[in-house]
Amino acid sequence: MIETIIRLENGMVMAFDAEGEQIPEHQGKYEEVKGSILRDAPPEAVFTHWFGYSAEPATICREEW
Repeated sequence: MIETIIRLENGMVMAFDAEGEQIPEHQGKYEEVKGSILRDAPPEAVFTHWFGYSAEPATICREEW
């Protein structure tokens, strides 16, 4: 199950489960995986943006992601 989603500035997305393992089917270009992530992510999933030179990603609401 998806727990954390990180959208990077270059348009790529990384998705992780509760154990911190990557979920390959939910990773790739934002435009290609956005629909499946929004469909499959549970309400408690953490959506983030990691843009610029931040030390860590910024948590945002699902609707802004």
